[in-house]
Amino acid sequence: MNNTKENYSILYIEDEKEIRENYVRYLKNHFINVYEAGDGEEAYEIYKSKKPQIMIIDINIPKLNGIDLLKKIRENDYTTKAIILSAHTELNYLLDATGLGLTKYLVKPVTRKELKDALSFVIEELTKYSIFSKKVLILKDGYRWDFEKEELRTNETILLTDKERQILSLLFSNINITYSYDDIIGNVWDSYDDDRVAALKTIIKNLRKKLPKETIKNVFGVGYTIEI
Repeated sequence: MNNTKENYSILYIEDEKEIRENYVRYLKNHFINVYEAGDGEEAYEIYKSKKPQIMIIDINIPKLNGIDLLKKIRENDYTTKAIILSAHTELNYLLDATGLGLTKYLVKPVTRKELKDALSFVIEELTKYSIFSKKVLILKDGYRWDFEKEELRTNETILLTDKERQILSLLFSNINITYSYDDIIGNVWDSYDDDRVAALKTIIKNLRKKLPKETIKNVFGVGYTIEI
């Protein structure tokens, strides 16, 4: 990591307040958005609403321990980077964390250099690779897109028109790629004309009401893209 703040969001989970506050101050020097939680249940609520790209998780946190918290997240999300912190070196803890998509497993007490090196590795992964679930894409505020069923869900399925579903399927197929008006209209309608452009803009306006804020971004004069 360099002196410039990284444009990634990070959630630090630690139940010991003094330790948490110390590391949160450190992280705020390096990241734009830093969130904190003192237990697993609070962390899960923050995860659902803020959708951080990086999580630093202590195993021994109350209400929902770090391993169970990550298991719950991994039911649908393998994109969020996870660094596990633990005072335990027993094999069973390491085995229990296997298959949870850990970027790093650090044994406490963790030095700032160790944490910095782990975060540098995470940032390199985020910079070089884009990984998305083949089945479910996790959005902000508890929303998710099911690729197989072509469904938008929170606690229940959100009603979509056929055109809305087709447009979301296209936009979600390549995150952060801008689809031109021509691209979208060509995939959804049989022909291109001014009426189709107007209809597309109306559908996008309605979709924005059904999605978390700023999920669909307008690229002026070009088209639309999804940002998560």
